[in-house]
Amino acid sequence: MRNLSIVLIIVLVILGFGSIFVVEEGYRGIVIQFGKVRRDDQTDQTIVYEPGLHLKLPFIDTVKKLTSKVQTLDDGANRFVTAEKKDLIVDSYVKWKINDFAKYYLATGGFKDRAETLLKQKVNNGLRSEFGNRTIPQIVSGERSELMDKAMKQSAESAQELGIEIVDVRVKQINLPLEISNSIFQRMRAERAAVAREHRSQGQEQAEIIRADIDARVTVMLAEAERNARKLRGEGDAEAAKIYADTYSKSPEFYAFLRSMDAYRNSFNNKQDVLILEPDSDFFRYMNDTQGKKK
Repeated sequence: MRNLSIVLIIVLVILGFGSIFVVEEGYRGIVIQFGKVRRDDQTDQTIVYEPGLHLKLPFIDTVKKLTSKVQTLDDGANRFVTAEKKDLIVDSYVKWKINDFAKYYLATGGFKDRAETLLKQKVNNGLRSEFGNRTIPQIVSGERSELMDKAMKQSAESAQELGIEIVDVRVKQINLPLEISNSIFQRMRAERAAVAREHRSQGQEQAEIIRADIDARVTVMLAEAERNARKLRGEGDAEAAKIYADTYSKSPEFYAFLRSMDAYRNSFNNKQDVLILEPDSDFFRYMNDTQGKKK
């Protein structure tokens, strides 16, 4: 009898724990009974359990907990074709949440990966339709917000069958395909190189003009300097001749002495010069006698 009581108590405890389930904050719960989602008998609406403690039939009801938070679908970039049949690589993301838990469970089995795969197809269809109606200049010039709004509206309508509400669709980045980008970069590089060559040619032309102008100025300055030097030299020679003439008129002997000193200086200026003269030559007159008298 005692053993039977213990068994009954254990069974009751197991049934009690099996009858209780907890829905955490940020989640919602639905109960699957005999493979079907439990509905309210009066309203025929899916029963969605809010966060808290709830009861279920043990061993019969299965609780499926689904997040009610806004989730982000941020997958890789996709290729879209514009109105002028040009390819674009578009990187986008989607903000979404579950708004009909029964539809969501039946369409996806409650698996997030499957839901995002289906949702991505619907969003890409909306984006493909909007990109296909616009040219690249229209997309780049400021119609991106309108494009995203229309794509979100179109995707939201088709996502309702999944029990999903699309909160937002955003395009993060739009690029040209790699092969097109490379050709554009090469063309831009060639254009920049041509512009650089033109600038260098113009710079060399200006440099030649400046160099020629400077050379002309230097030539003129040298000519003027040479003219001034000759003028000063002529004036100096004239002044020297005048001084010599004045000296000669005042003292012919002193004039002869000065001319002899000039002759000595010019003759002995170079140490390699050699003079062969007789000792009593008139050239050494002032060396032999300070009065310049011949012996």
